[in-house]
Amino acid sequence: MAPARPSLVTLDRAHLLAGTQVLLDQVSVGVLDGDRIGVVGRNGGGKTSLLSVLTGRRTLDAGRVIRTGDVTVGMLSQTDVLDPEATVREVVLGDLDEHEWAGDARVREVLEGLLGGTEAPAVGGWDAVVGPLSGGERRRLALASLLVADPDLLVLDEPTNHLDVEGVAWLAAYLSGRRPQPGNALVVVTHDRWFLDAVSTLTWEVSDGEVHVYEGGYAAYVLAKVERQRIARVTEERRANLARKELAWLRRGAPARTSKPKFRIDAATELIEGEPPPRDSVELVRFATTRLGKDVLDLLGATIRVGERDLLTEVTWRIGPGDRFGVVGVNGAGKSTLLRVLQGEHPLVAGKLKTGKTVRMACLTQELRELDRVAGWSVIDAITEVRSFTVIGGKEVSASSLAKRLGFSGGRQQSRVGDLSGGERRRLQFVRLLMDEPNVLLLDEPTNDLDIDTLTAMEDVLDGWAGTLLVVSHDRYLLERMTDRQVALLGDRSLRDLPGGVEEYLRLRRERPRGGVGGRGGSGMPSAAPGRGGAGAAGGGSAASPVARASAYSPSQVREARKTLARVEKALDRLQTQQSRLHEQMAAAATDPEELGRLTAQDADLVAQEDALELEWLEASEAAEG
Repeated sequence: MAPARPSLVTLDRAHLLAGTQVLLDQVSVGVLDGDRIGVVGRNGGGKTSLLSVLTGRRTLDAGRVIRTGDVTVGMLSQTDVLDPEATVREVVLGDLDEHEWAGDARVREVLEGLLGGTEAPAVGGWDAVVGPLSGGERRRLALASLLVADPDLLVLDEPTNHLDVEGVAWLAAYLSGRRPQPGNALVVVTHDRWFLDAVSTLTWEVSDGEVHVYEGGYAAYVLAKVERQRIARVTEERRANLARKELAWLRRGAPARTSKPKFRIDAATELIEGEPPPRDSVELVRFATTRLGKDVLDLLGATIRVGERDLLTEVTWRIGPGDRFGVVGVNGAGKSTLLRVLQGEHPLVAGKLKTGKTVRMACLTQELRELDRVAGWSVIDAITEVRSFTVIGGKEVSASSLAKRLGFSGGRQQSRVGDLSGGERRRLQFVRLLMDEPNVLLLDEPTNDLDIDTLTAMEDVLDGWAGTLLVVSHDRYLLERMTDRQVALLGDRSLRDLPGGVEEYLRLRRERPRGGVGGRGGSGMPSAAPGRGGAGAAGGGSAASPVARASAYSPSQVREARKTLARVEKALDRLQTQQSRLHEQMAAAATDPEELGRLTAQDADLVAQEDALELEWLEASEAAEG
C-alpha cells in the first residue's frame, strides 16, 4: 500500500462570501504533495477567490485554512504587477549572484524557454527596463521570476494569457516534467483546455459554492462530469416515477399497485448522447456554397507591409465557401493584420484581394468599445437591435434563445450592457455578430475573457453555422475543435499550411534556428488533406498555396499523381467508414474491458493506415498541381 502523501494546504469547511453571493459553501478540499490540479468553472464563480484563499491573500468568512509550517507559496495573478522602473534582471533574478543561477540547469531551462536564453534576448536583455515591454513580454517575465524562485506550492491564475502557442507548449512541458518533485504541488486556473489536459492530474470544478473533485485532466473531467449528470438524471427520473406511481395508487386504488415503472439505463449510450455531434461538413459546405457562391476571398500574390517591415511577401491564399481555417503564429507576425487585409481595412503593397460578390463579413475583434453605444440598453435590446431571429443549423433561432445558449439566462437578459463583466460583454459581442447573419466570420483571439463553458457553447453554436470561418488564436484546443485546417505565419514572410496541425507548427519553429523553416516547396504551402471536415476540394479550389511555382513535373508524372490522389481519396473514405463502424462497436462495448481493448487496438491500426495514406496524398498533391 502506497504511503499517504502529506498535505501542503487544506481547506476545512471553508465559507466565503462576495456581497450576497456565496463563493465557497462549507468546502473541504486539500492540496497534497505531488498534486497537479486544474481549476475550472464559470466566470465569477469563485475560481480566483479560491486561489487567493489557498495562498493566504484572502481570509475566509468561516472555516479555516491549514498549511504545513514550512511550505512556500508563489502565485501568478491574472494581471502582472511589475515595477515599470525595474530591469529584467531585477524582476527575474533578484539578488541571485550569477554563479548561483548560471550553474543551475533548472534556472537555465526557464531562461531558455521564456526569455530566449541566458542573456534574455527575447525581452531586450538583462538591462532592459520593464516599463516599455508588451503584455506578452511582461507575462513571460512574471512567469520566469516565479519559476526561478521555485516555491513548493505553485499557484497560477490564467498563465497562458498573452502567451503564444510556443510559450504555452513550453510551459506545459516544463510543469509536467519539472514540477512533479517531492514536496511540490501545482494549482492552475485556465480556460486553455489543451493546457489543462497536458499538466493536470486532478480537476477541481468550482460551481454554486461547491468544489467537485475529478481524477485526471480536462478530457477525464468532461467524461466524469457527464457521467455524474447522467446518474443525477436517472436518480431524478426514478424519484419522479415513484411519485407518479404513488399518485396513481391514490387515484385508482389498490389494483394500480400491480403496475411498475420500467427503466432502460444504458450508460455508454447516455454518455455518447451527451457529447456534441460532429459537424456535417458536406451539408455545411453545400449550404455555404448556396449562400456564398464559388468565390469567397482570394489573396493573389499579396505583399503585406506594416511600417518598413514586410509581414508577408507574394502570398496566394484561396479561401472557399465552408472553409474553416485556424491561423497561428509568433507574436508580431501579423495575424491580426492579415484579418484586417481580408476585410479591406489594410492596403496591400502588391498583389490583389478578390472578395466574392455575396460575401457578408463580420469580425469578432479584441476590442469591446463597440458596445459603448448601447451601454445603457438591456442585453436583449442590444441583440434584437440587430435582428430578432436568425437561422443556425437549418433552424430558426430567436435572439433570446441564442443568448440563453451562450450564457445569458432569462433574468440576465434584462441587465444593462454597461453592468456586464468583460466575459459577458465578449459573449454579447459574439451573439450580435451571429444575429447579423454573416456568411464569413473572422474571430480574433475569441478566448479572451471567456470561461470554458462559454467556449464550449460557442463551439456548439458554430458547429451548425454554415459559412466560412477564420480563427486567430493561441488556444490549440479551440483551433483544432473549431477549424478543419490550420495555417501559420512563421515570421519569414510566408504563409504555411499545416497538414499536421499545431504540432507541425511547433516542430517547424523548433527547426527554424537550425537553418530555417524549409519544407516542401520552399516558402510555399502544400495543399491540405482532402475533405477533412469541410475544407479541401469543395469551394472552387480553396487549398492554400501562397506562392506559384514553375512546374518541375512532366505531363505523365502529373497524370500518374492525379491517379494516385483519386486512389488515396477512395481509400480514405473507406477507412472513415470502417472507423465509424468501429466507434459504434466501441460504444456498445463500453462496459467490457477486454472487448474494448481489442477494438481500441483495431482503431489504432486504422489511424496508422490513415496517417500513411494522408502522407502519400501530400506527396502526390504537389505533382498533381503540375
